[in-house]
Amino acid sequence: MGNIVDILILIAIAAVAITLGFGLKALFTPGDAARTQSNHLMRLRVGLQAVAVVLLVVAMWWKSTQGS
Repeated sequence: MGNIVDILILIAIAAVAITLGFGLKALFTPGDAARTQSNHLMRLRVGLQAVAVVLLVVAMWWKSTQGS
């Protein structure tokens, strides 16, 4: 299970970084539609960060209980 969680952590971190990039691009694009999109992407980023943190906690718990 350790390898799967490690891969999921990397995917979650990449998703956060990609979402952050798109959100910053939308933030600096003029217009109301871009502002709405930026807000949506930043909320998505916060959710993805929560998933990444949960995966990190699960991985640390798993490794501490398995002794590896």
